[in-house]
Amino acid sequence: MTKAQKPERTERTKVSFEFFPPKTPEMEETLWKSIRRLEPLRPEFVSVTYGAGGSTRERTHATVKRIHDETTLEPVAHLTCVGASRAEVDEVIRAYWAAGIRHIVALRGDMPELGAPYKPHPEGYQSTPELIEGIRRIADFDVIVSAYPEKHPESASLEADIELLKRKVDAGATRAITQFVFDTEKHVRFLEKVRKAGIEVPIVPGIMPTTNFKGTKRMAERCGASIPKWLEDYYIGLDDDLGTRKLISAYVAAEQVNRLRAYGFDRFHFYTLNQADLTFAICHVLGLRPQSVPADPATV
Repeated sequence: MTKAQKPERTERTKVSFEFFPPKTPEMEETLWKSIRRLEPLRPEFVSVTYGAGGSTRERTHATVKRIHDETTLEPVAHLTCVGASRAEVDEVIRAYWAAGIRHIVALRGDMPELGAPYKPHPEGYQSTPELIEGIRRIADFDVIVSAYPEKHPESASLEADIELLKRKVDAGATRAITQFVFDTEKHVRFLEKVRKAGIEVPIVPGIMPTTNFKGTKRMAERCGASIPKWLEDYYIGLDDDLGTRKLISAYVAAEQVNRLRAYGFDRFHFYTLNQADLTFAICHVLGLRPQSVPADPATV
């Protein structure tokens, strides 16, 4: 199949979407329905995650390549330092470039054992800045990194996190996507500190839909994100009322993005959890409208 020509994007508010690779045929069907549903919104890019310890490495690679080959989307692959030697990681980087992939999210990664302290591979990249330098030595990728407005749970302080972010940018990172944060003011204060530290790359807020509030709360506890009381109060008594939870989730996310836009943010990254309808609805509220997807010349 011939790659369709990528359309120009002119929306003032830029969005990107994150998916995770499927584990079963049913999950793969859901993923591709989600991709096709969101494709007409013309996001800047879509990213595909790794599991802890690189446990979904091959599925991630396959999903990224299929997105590149069969859609008009710009796919971004996640790449971590965990569980692989430099030679193995470099082979993956070269394979991505050869396949036409030009964007990588460079991450330290988590160990396969939940909660285990980070231990670099003895022959691998020791840190994210080292990984970024390795990527840059191989090819001129757009390298995206993570940022933590509420401090990474393993970090000594928020200031240490910002210093690490500066090292990532100095190594060649071109933008940063934040961990999801529900308190808008924390995003704003984080941006002020980042700019004061001399970091000028775009800081893209991560937006997490909260349909499954209990699941979101568990994720927040693992990654050090706080849950405001007002948000928890919204979901009281709705454990068996998915319809109302969806409405609340769309409202919360759209309100958060609108407030962030008022502070000057113009890019947003949605953690879709492979569920397209909620993300599509939020983007519609924000003024993004689906546009026609160019036909693949091989099919006409």
